[in-house]
Amino acid sequence: MRISARVRSSSRIPLLQAVKTSLAVMLGWVLSQGLLHTELPIFAAIAALLVVQPNINQTLGRAIERSLGVVGGVLVAYGVGVAFGKSSWIVLLAIVFCILLAWALRLAPSSASQIPISAMMVLSIGATTPEYARDRIIETMIGAAAALLVNALIVPPVLLAPAHDTVIRLAREVADTLDRIVDALRFPQTQTQIEEMMIKARLLRPMLNKAEKALKSAEESLTLNPRHTTNRRLLDVDEEFYNRLTSLVTRAIGMTRSLRDHYDHSLHLEPTVLAITVELSRSAHDLRLLAAEADYPDRDHLPVAVEPPALTEPLLIMTPHPQHWILIGSLMEDLRRVREEIKGE
Repeated sequence: MRISARVRSSSRIPLLQAVKTSLAVMLGWVLSQGLLHTELPIFAAIAALLVVQPNINQTLGRAIERSLGVVGGVLVAYGVGVAFGKSSWIVLLAIVFCILLAWALRLAPSSASQIPISAMMVLSIGATTPEYARDRIIETMIGAAAALLVNALIVPPVLLAPAHDTVIRLAREVADTLDRIVDALRFPQTQTQIEEMMIKARLLRPMLNKAEKALKSAEESLTLNPRHTTNRRLLDVDEEFYNRLTSLVTRAIGMTRSLRDHYDHSLHLEPTVLAITVELSRSAHDLRLLAAEADYPDRDHLPVAVEPPALTEPLLIMTPHPQHWILIGSLMEDLRRVREEIKGE
């Protein structure tokens, strides 16, 4: 079972990517045979197989890495073959030299592994002539170009939906966190309830990190994508909303922590605390409005009529009980910044 878990993945690559990889290998193979008259264009097939990635930007990067690795490996193999011949120990020496060369140049892992592999293949199955070295380099570039072409023409994936969903879920969870703070301020809580609220608030941080990664993936999927223009505006809306949520997450966690550290059962008797809960409820309400607008960037097609924002003017603070003034001051400052972010000030 352990061996199976190491060999097999928990999920398959998308079927579309498997199909595109197969087509890229076939296209690279046929083109190399037609242009170079190579009976077995192994270098083209390997290049196409390794270059196809989930999006065009990653495919281009892998194509450059693969091509540079092959060029370096073929040149090393040609030089070693001309100088020392093709005995077995020479092949081993060339492989070790390529590994050290890649380390010295700080090459990316794919290029670092490609240089010794290419050198080994050329020295073991090829002739160390200028024409052979040239053809292997061209063959690799044909395979990489075939992978780029196939990946660009066959439905390049746009990863906007996962990024959008993570941002909207994050906004709604921040609003729920504000509502939980309201409940804790209005009604006496047990220590267990306070700790549970703190745990839920801390979960905002991994949700924020997940949203950031999803947005980066969406950005990358649009790079060099033919559908970039039609989808760029939607991604801009999500990125702008995410930037506002970054501060709101910090404030929501900070307010929860302050409440946890300074909580006592008489808080709900403070007039200022009750006023703060009203403003926090309005903040949660308006944050959900922002999430609804971000969920439907085209305001002419909102599914329902949107309520107006509920935030009001800043509060006037009455003198609190000496035991509560630190917490109330902290909550007021965080509330002020929450209001600024929601109102876009």
